[in-house]
Amino acid sequence: MGILHHGIESNNVGLQLMTGFSQCALDKEVKQYCVKGMELAKKQIQTFEEMLIKANVHFSATSGSTVTTSTVSPFSDKLMMHCIAFLNGFAIVGMSFGTYFSLRRDLTMQSTLIAKDVFFYGEEGINIMIKKGWFEEPPQMEDRTQIITNNQ
Repeated sequence: MGILHHGIESNNVGLQLMTGFSQCALDKEVKQYCVKGMELAKKQIQTFEEMLIKANVHFSATSGSTVTTSTVSPFSDKLMMHCIAFLNGFAIVGMSFGTYFSLRRDLTMQSTLIAKDVFFYGEEGINIMIKKGWFEEPPQMEDRTQIITNNQ
């Protein structure tokens, strides 16, 4: 059950971060991406809470802080997007680590499905950064048939 508690706590922090980023992002696409991240965090919190309730384990999470109403960003949109990319990677690793030590199939399945959602959300963010010139596109594999044809 520890992975569920951790998932709720970390997504609660992520929800606050995405809320703050969405309020102050200047670029419309970045703002929409942050709002999508808020919805993903809410979905994960709800999934984990439902699993705890089914197991008759009660959990109350308080963040200890609140998001201000400020719309003045202390960070650039580029920095916020890179931060989100790193956190997505940490989330996937955390889910993988938690499922490795879990003996419950239901927990492993839910964690895997959530990791899939985080992966596709992260991929969308990377593509936004590539499009805006904030991230380099990874090297692409050459088409081997073209190389063979050209060498003959």
